[in-house]
Amino acid sequence: MGRTGHGWEGVVLKLFRGRDFTFTVTGAEQVTEHYRRVGFTDGGLLAAAGVHPTMWVRLWFDRAGKPHQRAYTLVDPDPDAGTFSLEFALHDGVASRWARGCAPGDTVEATLQGTGFTAPEPAPGRLLLVGDAASLPAMNSLLDAFPGTPATLWFETAHASDEALPTRLDPELHELRRVAREDAGAALVARVREELPALAAAVPDPYVWIACDTVTTRTLAGYVRKELGLPKERVHALGYWRPSRERAADLAAG
Repeated sequence: MGRTGHGWEGVVLKLFRGRDFTFTVTGAEQVTEHYRRVGFTDGGLLAAAGVHPTMWVRLWFDRAGKPHQRAYTLVDPDPDAGTFSLEFALHDGVASRWARGCAPGDTVEATLQGTGFTAPEPAPGRLLLVGDAASLPAMNSLLDAFPGTPATLWFETAHASDEALPTRLDPELHELRRVAREDAGAALVARVREELPALAAAVPDPYVWIACDTVTTRTLAGYVRKELGLPKERVHALGYWRPSRERAADLAAG
């Protein structure tokens, strides 16, 4: 797919100053049967744009002759080496098929547009993170960005093997609360509503970060902002995927 072949989405991204890069696969690791990590050289991305927590890029794939983009969070970006990894929560879509079949030397086009991060001020007294396999890389990047900060993670699991996914937890500071996905996310909503208020009230300046499927994210964001009354600058919420025929992640792994 050439750089002129990104369709109307590519045109819109260009209007909003999206920058294009070509990434080259350096290797891949099958973390679990449902999760795959792929390494890349960055095509000049990191030198041009720098790095920030939860930083993501849009990858372009071909789907039945039409351009198709999905966004992924950078894992372990190394500006000096010009390398990073991406982690794919595997489903049945075109992006997952590409991730399963890619090999060293393969290339994929990408656009940088829309990513950003503003560190909360004052610094968080505790991180309260809600996510799943799709947003795990972003949650890990937040833990890395706030060393020494206590954190509680509510992590929704869809498979038994999700317990083996790479979480960057400091057992002295971080607590992981796994919640099996049930009733389209309703179990996660109920668990967070039950447990988050006491944790948010126990420290000054908590920071709540929510990235699940769109419906769950919207529900929890409304609860935290309206019912708990946390200031909007202390809450970040973004739906990372929508249930669909291929359960594609909109900001997958992360």
